[in-house]
Amino acid sequence: MDACIAQGQWRQIKSFLTGQPRIPCQPMKTIIEFQKGDDAALKSAWTNLKPGNGPLKRHWLKLTSFFMAITLLGISSVLPAKELGSVDFALLQEQAIFANAAYQPKDQVRALVESRNYTLTFYQTLPDIQISFFLATNESDKTQVISIRGTSNVENAMVDVYLQLVEDQKTGLRLHHGFSLAARKVYAELKTLLKPDYKIHTTGHSLGGAVALILAMYLDADQFNIEQVTTFGQPKVTNIAGAGKIQHLNVIRVVTPFDLVPLVPLFDPLDINNLDVYWHAGIEVILLADDQYSILEGLDSMLRASKFTQKPLNEENLRNHQMTLYLELLRTKSKSAKLIPYQNNFNLFNLFGSD
Repeated sequence: MDACIAQGQWRQIKSFLTGQPRIPCQPMKTIIEFQKGDDAALKSAWTNLKPGNGPLKRHWLKLTSFFMAITLLGISSVLPAKELGSVDFALLQEQAIFANAAYQPKDQVRALVESRNYTLTFYQTLPDIQISFFLATNESDKTQVISIRGTSNVENAMVDVYLQLVEDQKTGLRLHHGFSLAARKVYAELKTLLKPDYKIHTTGHSLGGAVALILAMYLDADQFNIEQVTTFGQPKVTNIAGAGKIQHLNVIRVVTPFDLVPLVPLFDPLDINNLDVYWHAGIEVILLADDQYSILEGLDSMLRASKFTQKPLNEENLRNHQMTLYLELLRTKSKSAKLIPYQNNFNLFNLFGSD
């Protein structure tokens, strides 16, 4: 993978998922911040560097991969590790059903939640960002579930414009601007309907999962009882420091092996100066074939990338991101599931696929 793809992966994935044409990558814009130094010779070398596999480019990518690897190994070693216990696939399946329901009309959502002993407390679509969500309440279990839909409209409106991490005043963490904006809007609609003495679950698929995770951060900051955050195919929302500060939350990220969305934003070598790299929080449950699954966390989870990340997106990647496949794989594990080690062929010291 070259530096152009490392910077432009959001646009590539958006184009793939929405069918919209992808804006051609402009690698020189990628290194504007890097060029702010006074080394004129280095600037000239980069400006004249053409796409391809020239010796200078390969040398720079190898050097960047090496220092990035050392940095990530050092930082990840200080993050607290969670105990990797057994997975409650019945609960994951129920949360997946709720996450999938967020794509449905209000009447269908009501019928579904009532069939599971919940009442539909609130359902709304925010018109400015076209994001739908609902709140379901189970009075007997004193549990509330918030489900947020992942939509291409949210992606169009926010991912390109607000890709950068920004300081969030409520949590003190650096968060993805667009997702945190959506989470604040959802929270404003739901806050008066939430019950402090009830257990709260948040869930969502794709970009809805990203919003669900940040919403849980806001609820936690206001002392609500967050029992579990369950996301499906969720992209990253914070940096290394942010992931470390929410380790107390029970976050389970469910992924499929070839879903590219949970791997983005990919590592950007320009972020190594301030260590402001996107980082996943929580435990990652990888749904494998038949009754098999794997669990990863921390650096192992961050490096869960195969050679497919260095190849063009294809229909297999799209299928692996669809909620229908998540539901299918969870059903096969609802009665019995076998935990196996994950075979990771990612080379930490060759982050960009250079020779």
